[in-house]
Amino acid sequence: MKVAVLASGRGSNFQAIIEASENNELPNVSIELLIVNKKKAYAIERAKKHKIPFYLVESDNKERKLFESEMIEILEKNDVDFIVLAGFMRILSPLFVNKYNNKIINIHPSLLPLFPGSHAHKDAIEAGVNESGCTVHFVDEGVDTGPIILQESISIDKEDNEETLAEKILPLEHKLLPKALNLLSSKN
Repeated sequence: MKVAVLASGRGSNFQAIIEASENNELPNVSIELLIVNKKKAYAIERAKKHKIPFYLVESDNKERKLFESEMIEILEKNDVDFIVLAGFMRILSPLFVNKYNNKIINIHPSLLPLFPGSHAHKDAIEAGVNESGCTVHFVDEGVDTGPIILQESISIDKEDNEETLAEKILPLEHKLLPKALNLLSSKN
């Protein structure tokens, strides 16, 4: 399975996929490329270090249709089979999602369907729930609404805040995303 990773920031989940691949935990996955939408994304450094081709397709001040058509051109040129959103902070249009129907997955830092969107940790703390976690799901036209592939939970302590919860969940993400990718690639 030829995979493209889309990221916007530090790329720690991208790194988790790279390490799983290098440790032969993803025998049916080839990480073909990285696409970032922010020129200061640290994920670029991770791609350089591991000699993975990367592309910058800036999204700021650009019409969504143009932004997505540039990404599609890159994905098609590289014959990519599957897309992993790893901290990609852009909502994809129905046109893009439908083009890659059931071929895009995302990692989200909550137990979906609870707390979708970009403030999951804050929302979980404010709701006073006892547990949170992370979810790998297929991407559909909604925001974090696609079919769930895998989830893992962690308890929330009374003294946890948004930052400490994020620190507790991130290692789960690093474990769950490669696990889901391996599961999906083994069905091909």
